[in-house]
Amino acid sequence: MQNELYNILVPVDFTWKNKWAIAKAIELANNFNCNIHLVHVVFKPVFPLTNIDISNFTPYASHIDMQAGREKLSALKAMYKNQICGKGQIEISLLQGYPQKELRNYIDTYNMDMVVTGLSKFNLLERIISSISISLLAKKSNIPILAVRSSGLVSHFKKIVLPVHDDIPVERVKLAAMLARSFKSTIYLVSLRDDINQMESNIIDKTLELLQSVSTIPVQCFLLEGKNLAKSTIAFSSRINADLILGHSKKEFRLPGLWNRLTNKIMSYASKIPVLTFDKSPEPEQA
Repeated sequence: MQNELYNILVPVDFTWKNKWAIAKAIELANNFNCNIHLVHVVFKPVFPLTNIDISNFTPYASHIDMQAGREKLSALKAMYKNQICGKGQIEISLLQGYPQKELRNYIDTYNMDMVVTGLSKFNLLERIISSISISLLAKKSNIPILAVRSSGLVSHFKKIVLPVHDDIPVERVKLAAMLARSFKSTIYLVSLRDDINQMESNIIDKTLELLQSVSTIPVQCFLLEGKNLAKSTIAFSSRINADLILGHSKKEFRLPGLWNRLTNKIMSYASKIPVLTFDKSPEPEQA
């Protein structure tokens, strides 16, 4: 993870949830002087098992969708461009295909550093038809995915909660330090009390040492009660009025219960506080 942000991707589908995603992206852009990329993907389905492109049979409808997308993207850019105070700019792109695939390609091609996406109130239908699965996109793209609800439009990230489990989260530590330096934040390291055993008792201490080695930002450590790290972290974050949670998509960061496991309900989908999911794969060891 680098020490700056240069390009932020905001996937847009022209619904209300884009409003708070763009607002948060502008806040970040004005702090880091980075660019915002508003990207809309026109879904291009194929017949199952045949790989036949349905849009080939409806070229006029496809053309209409693309033209409408261009006009809406241009309108969004015009609406928000004057809110950029730093050196960054707003770029717009219209793509066609499967949203997950097209967004991953865009991230790789144009070196995106973060994705900011808006979330509406959780419901099953939205999760089923959603074009963006936060956990999947985080795993495939190896960049942070920030999910924001309308209730999460706080001004700046003054209190950042960093949950740890059974390893030292090096990349999330670097990311937390970068954000904390910019926003003059306090980082709260948290872990479950039940997770602290003889072998793991120094995880928080080592994570604290790492944080202190990369920054002079204030850090506080807390052991939380409970059996589920995600649930306890969200409760703690609400009590202290936190502004951001730095999570992960692995199972320890998912909500408890069979239904939540089946729907892969990570913290992003359960928290009113913005959650930044970072699922970067470890770097391969050098031979």
